Amino acid sequence: MSDAEIIPIGTGGRPGRGTGRDKPSAAARSLAKGAKPRVPRAAAEPAEASTAGPADGPTDGPTERPTAGPPPGTPRAGATTKDREPLDGIPAADWLAAIESGAREVFGPDWERRLAELLAFLRRRLEGEYLVDDFGFDRELTERLFLAMVRPLAEKWFRIEVRGIENIPAEGGALVVSNHSGTIPVDGLMTMVAVHDHAGRNLRPLGADLVFRLPVVAGLARRMGATLACQADAERMLNGGELVGVWPEGFKGIGKPFSERYKLQRFGRGGFVSAALRTGVPIVPLSVVGAEEIYPIVGNLTTLARLLNLPYLPITPFFPLLGPLGLVPLPSKWLMEFGEPIRTDTFGELEAEDPMLVFEVTDQVRETIQQTLFKLLRERSSVFG
Repeated sequence: MSDAEIIPIGTGGRPGRGTGRDKPSAAARSLAKGAKPRVPRAAAEPAEASTAGPADGPTDGPTERPTAGPPPGTPRAGATTKDREPLDGIPAADWLAAIESGAREVFGPDWERRLAELLAFLRRRLEGEYLVDDFGFDRELTERLFLAMVRPLAEKWFRIEVRGIENIPAEGGALVVSNHSGTIPVDGLMTMVAVHDHAGRNLRPLGADLVFRLPVVAGLARRMGATLACQADAERMLNGGELVGVWPEGFKGIGKPFSERYKLQRFGRGGFVSAALRTGVPIVPLSVVGAEEIYPIVGNLTTLARLLNLPYLPITPFFPLLGPLGLVPLPSKWLMEFGEPIRTDTFGELEAEDPMLVFEVTDQVRETIQQTLFKLLRERSSVFG
């Protein structure tokens, strides 16, 4: 090992970086401080040719030197919004075609007429040129906004099948009596849509006291034609030729557990029958199948409901477990059947005070609805089919 040659690491400051040459390489010279940047030979030759004059003599004018670009390493200025205008290249005809296509998609083939009607509707609302009856019913707002909002739910989500719509009188007062279910009174809204779309009439619901105690709901219910479920208001509407809707089960109907579905609860004291007997209008029984399955009630928080002054506080398989997502109703298949009208004009006005007659007619209406519910359940192939 003593005869081994020791090879030093590095050059010790000597040129050549261990290559054996006395002069440093071009790469090494370019790394030294103060060194001029190396210009490639191919780029240098045209520059020299352009600055050199002709070989046979001077030129007539001054020699033009090429303008120098920005020095290497200079950052490029960013583009501003004024420099970039991508919309300038889109013709106005394309804009109009896109707007027309969107309007046709929203309003249909007769989009021009419907758009004009919408603009006229908005103008009337802003200027206050609309009619409201004594009960607060706004017919135009109900037909153009409220019913239009819930109509897709009736047609696409619940796929409501309506039967016996010919049993609703085309004009004059009548009382539609229906079973009540669904945890939330969605069946009332769906009945309003069905009556309007198939019979061409506006159903005037009779609502519970709770509906008109809620700050926002009370105003909306009035605008949609609802009024308090009292005998005086019911008789006034019926005498005025309105089509009135009532759900005698009340909160006992929509708040009953899923195990008691489609079993009618008590129909109150028969106040709706007394109103029909006094005014002589027909009673149209309505049976609704499908609403019981949209929010199946499996429990009830009675203590908390009392603290909140609510008739019930339901627990469903999805609420409150899934939070707001549990408020989405299940897409059950609905069947609505309007039964044959029960005439009351054959009775005298004094007979409306007979409690036995009121009980008999009430029981007849209730039994008709119950038997129709059983029939519809047998005909329905599937809850969601």
